[in-house]
Amino acid sequence: MAMKLYIATSNLGKLRDFAAAAGQHITIEPLPGLAEIPAPPENASTFQQNAEEKARYYSRYAPGQLVLADDSGLEVDALDGAPGVRSARYADDANYPADGEPTDARNNACLLHALAQTPEGIRHGRYRCVLAAARDGEIIQTADGTVEGEILLAPRGSSGFGYDPLFFLPQHHKTMAELDAATKLTFSHRGNALRSLLAVLSQTLVS
Repeated sequence: MAMKLYIATSNLGKLRDFAAAAGQHITIEPLPGLAEIPAPPENASTFQQNAEEKARYYSRYAPGQLVLADDSGLEVDALDGAPGVRSARYADDANYPADGEPTDARNNACLLHALAQTPEGIRHGRYRCVLAAARDGEIIQTADGTVEGEILLAPRGSSGFGYDPLFFLPQHHKTMAELDAATKLTFSHRGNALRSLLAVLSQTLVS
């Protein structure tokens, strides 16, 4: 059954992950006019709450349409789940020196600093994504997706974004940043979340 979904993001990496997981009968498009819509605050303490709040907010800008919003990030067990919902702002929260580095590089350096006394073998973590679907300000469904891995002692690879150079996948013997795009798209946390969400939506919604 054909279905169109608007996603409240302009992040090219996220759009790529979602489009790859959607399949041939699902159309994935950025929310129209997203650049002109003021961003809502993301102050909740969980991925679920942030995703739901964003989905409700953005769905009001597309009356009658199904709008998805996500919140995602990295959880490290040795850091009690940090950076978690603050993954994109981790270095800023820690007042980590900027030194002219891009945000992703600063966040990675901040994570390595936080794990400096944590040896290999106990640096387990996961990428987590929570997706929420809303229509006219009402939540229709949510879904969760994860990918498990280990945090390396130093970055490897030049692909991907975020914490990908530090996120090692034992089953592939590579970091997320070393994987080719096609392989990564088969099991990304965003893709897993979208597949779970679509499995439910396909049972309850009519295009």
